[in-house]
Amino acid sequence: RRGMHRFFLASALPATGGAVDLSPLRHQLLRVLRARPGDRVLLLDGCGFEYVTELEAVDGRETTGRVLEKRRTTGEPRIHVTLWQCALKADKMEWVLQKGTELGVSRFVPVISERTIVRPASALVRKYERWRTIVREAAEQSGRGLLPELAEPLAYADAVRQADGVRLLPWEGAGGAPGLSERFVRATGGAEGQTRIDLLVGPEGGLSAAEAQEAVAAGWGLTTLGPRTLRAETAALAAVAVVMALAGEMGPGAPQVVGGPTASQA
Repeated sequence: RRGMHRFFLASALPATGGAVDLSPLRHQLLRVLRARPGDRVLLLDGCGFEYVTELEAVDGRETTGRVLEKRRTTGEPRIHVTLWQCALKADKMEWVLQKGTELGVSRFVPVISERTIVRPASALVRKYERWRTIVREAAEQSGRGLLPELAEPLAYADAVRQADGVRLLPWEGAGGAPGLSERFVRATGGAEGQTRIDLLVGPEGGLSAAEAQEAVAAGWGLTTLGPRTLRAETAALAAVAVVMALAGEMGPGAPQVVGGPTASQA
């Protein structure tokens, strides 16, 4: 299975035995992969299913295939992690989107905070076409079955009030607050069952004390990622990795669930 290239296809996919138009993938199949008739690829419908497809024609005039098998994907985590990432400079934000997708983030929400460098929201929205491509390619590469959502940017005050799961805020000024591992286990019981996790990570300059207190007032739990000060992009990915590991998503027997999780409050 890992040997086959994976592609999300926006058009509806047929049942087993049906023909499928692969013209949206023509450039990748013909020019990049130099695929030939008889080669097989995995097509993804974005709903948690993958379709083993054999190429029938791959040329400049026609690119088609036939579905051999439909099956559920196995790369989706059972927990739903939303990363509320205060917007970063272009390369750093792209890194967080790519690696966050690989680690299993289900939803990204760019947040405009006090020290966010890239603003206003319209400046972020202009980057969305590229960002969605980065997320899609990372999902294909990493074996995801669902495309992570890239939500519209939100002002900080709106963001901290919209989260509805277990809300965790790693902050370098948290002092004696519990570490992320302790806070997560205390809030979720080790993520028994399906759980919504919200992670809020500040921008390059960090969150101000007033912003941290605003989040606490809205129900976020302050936590730390240890005694070292991490860059924003490092903190985001470290936090996601810790949560995924504690939820049992980083081992060979990680459970796989396709579909929306049940919300759980901290």
